[in-house]
Amino acid sequence: MDYVFVPGAWHGGWAWHPVARRIAGAGHRAVALTMPDMSAGDDPREVRLADAVAYLVAEVERRDLTDVVLVGHSWGGIPIAGAARRLGERLGAIAMVSAFVPRAGESMAEAMGPEVGAYVRATIEGAPNFAFELDFAAFRESLMQDEPEQVQRLVHELLVPQPGAYMLDALAEVGFAGLDVPMTYLLAERDQALALPGADLAARLGVEPVLVPGTHEAIITHADDVAKALLAQPER
Repeated sequence: MDYVFVPGAWHGGWAWHPVARRIAGAGHRAVALTMPDMSAGDDPREVRLADAVAYLVAEVERRDLTDVVLVGHSWGGIPIAGAARRLGERLGAIAMVSAFVPRAGESMAEAMGPEVGAYVRATIEGAPNFAFELDFAAFRESLMQDEPEQVQRLVHELLVPQPGAYMLDALAEVGFAGLDVPMTYLLAERDQALALPGADLAARLGVEPVLVPGTHEAIITHADDVAKALLAQPER
């Protein structure tokens, strides 16, 4: 199978490298993508959520990937939701890892609730680069709590500003309903960064969450467990 990994907000494909290496070691093709304008030095002001969806589809087609397992972390669940149906027969399975599973018309900011959503929107609209940046304190407390500070600071240094439209745009359609492919939701046991309870998000896929160790950054700190759980899921 061909595994395509989509990172979460502020992250690039590098965040998936530990898991992807283990998936490749098990005999599968593993591709870790970085979404448009999510590399150091990029200008995030013009890119839209639709660009991330289009890029995901285009990369699968350009690389001629088949029997594709789309794997999303955190915000990465949103472009997957937009791309899944567009991949047609190329799609083999969907796996979310502590990921947001959107509903049609629901942006990432809106899913966080009125108060937090309004704060996110105001922050983005007030930023010169129209982006949302995550300071170390918020990262440490929400995404990687309880891990050694040296590891927290190393990962935080790798983050880039999240393009504002990636947080404020919503999908007009969500392509999960009626897909005849296996779906999986892995939930980190100590995750406290999700906009909604993990069980509720898994239910949007029609599945129960499978627990793996770690915080929201389990794909980095517990790559063995995440990779094993992904490889254990049923194939079509």
